[in-house]
Amino acid sequence: MAENVTVARPYAEAVFRLAREQGQLAAWSTGLGTLATVVVNAEVAVCISNPNLTAQQKADLVATAAGPLPGDSANFIRVLAENDRLSLLPEIADFFETLKGAEDGIKEAIIYSAFPLDDVQRQKLLGELETHYKTKLNPDIKLDPELIGGVKVVVGDQVLDASVRGKLAAMATALRN
Repeated sequence: MAENVTVARPYAEAVFRLAREQGQLAAWSTGLGTLATVVVNAEVAVCISNPNLTAQQKADLVATAAGPLPGDSANFIRVLAENDRLSLLPEIADFFETLKGAEDGIKEAIIYSAFPLDDVQRQKLLGELETHYKTKLNPDIKLDPELIGGVKVVVGDQVLDASVRGKLAAMATALRN
């Protein structure tokens, strides 16, 4: 849902700036994760989409369900409720985490592997990738048996294809030329 991400981005950027100014990035990260979990709950989702409830009632419901939250969270929830944006909290939390990772010098990495990786393999691969990309990585490892063997790594807009399938495709291209 590109539209949700587009609408969620300014909220995430605003709360990120606030959290950074207050030195509460970790607290806000945890709080937004909790809020995102609350609003995806089926019962809460029905309530926040109910037109018979006021924005204040919806904000109170979400804040109560989430429990203790950092600093200005109550105001943030109220603003989201008044603008009918509470359902965007998962996207806001995701974008906040991306901004926080960039602040901490950590990039998101999607690693596609043909086979499951044990802890030793995962740590060795992650060390090599962090050296290659010259940054800390937050890996998301996914299985893709179509790779035949090896891995394919996506970090931002960069792709590192060290899979058997990728090498076979490169060989086929070279033979055709």
